[in-house]
Amino acid sequence: MLKTEMRNERSRHISEMSTADMVALMQAENLNAVQAIDRERPAIEQAVDAISARMQKGGRLFYIGCGTSGRLGVLDASECPPTFGVSPELVVGIIAGGDGALRRAVEGAEDDDEAGRRDLSSYALTDRDSVVGISVAGGAAYVRGAMALARETGALTVSLTCNEDTPIEHLADIAIHPDTGAEIVTGSTRLKAGSAHKMILNMISTGVMIRLGYVYENLMINLRPSNIKLRARMIRIVSDITGETAEVSERLLEENDFTIRRAIEAWKEEK
Repeated sequence: MLKTEMRNERSRHISEMSTADMVALMQAENLNAVQAIDRERPAIEQAVDAISARMQKGGRLFYIGCGTSGRLGVLDASECPPTFGVSPELVVGIIAGGDGALRRAVEGAEDDDEAGRRDLSSYALTDRDSVVGISVAGGAAYVRGAMALARETGALTVSLTCNEDTPIEHLADIAIHPDTGAEIVTGSTRLKAGSAHKMILNMISTGVMIRLGYVYENLMINLRPSNIKLRARMIRIVSDITGETAEVSERLLEENDFTIRRAIEAWKEEK
């Protein structure tokens, strides 16, 4: 039996626990998930380097999954453009059942391997691309179909599961499988397994974007002023780099299409 499907002995009587004990147990299990990630650091590092190397040659990063796994992939992909100023086509999240499955479960979507192949093939995959297949159990047919196509195309394949020796791991160049163990509610892998996957996806996308030069020191220098909060953050970033006042930084940005890199170059020329 998969570890993520086993009963957690520590939570066997959780329905009878006080709220305080219930919350304490949940947090203890969350910490177990973090420790599981720590053991996977070498594989995560390998994935970051391999993906960024392909993207430097013009490749893209695809996340593909079902249910919670698919939603987490779409979430991470959707946050890359506002955070790093990249095209929405650079990091793409694909979920079984289409975008409607982000809000409502699409029953049976994960069992269709041909749909996985078809959905990924619509992006004209190349050998410069990278595909991260996300499946806690590691056996979703939809993800298997997509990863099989990726291998045939020569794209880099990465499996993200919470169980070892699974079908999608056998299709992967790099396997990441934090051993988060049994959930406090048996089989509800949206809990600590999902939390572990969210953190790992954050590490992959952020690490890749840093390697590609979208971060200066620890600053998001490719931001776009799409709202008041981000506009203010951009002014603070320019001030932090240049040492100028907010007023000077805002002027530099306004004179340079609110592009941080151009504003910094203009400041250097002024000096």
